[in-house]
Amino acid sequence: MEIDKPQINPQFEADAATLEDEGCKLVLHNDEVHTFDYVIKALVDICRHTIDQAEQCAILVHCRGKCVVKNGSYDTLLPMHTALLDKQLTSEIVR
Repeated sequence: MEIDKPQINPQFEADAATLEDEGCKLVLHNDEVHTFDYVIKALVDICRHTIDQAEQCAILVHCRGKCVVKNGSYDTLLPMHTALLDKQLTSEIVR
């Protein structure tokens, strides 16, 4: 009995390429300078978080030293990263 090779759907390959492109993370790092309110406002304004999301991220950054605050493509995250840096917050984009 011969087993057929599975057919690869071209749309699946395109979807996989999109997922790979969006495989970046914007990571916010803790510092001893900025207040919770300052970080929360920055996350709401820059990353379009809800207040609850921003508060949770701020707590995680404080407790763990860093937190992924946004996922997406590099091109989507770069302006947010730059805006966080402009607010003197420490962030990085990781793949």
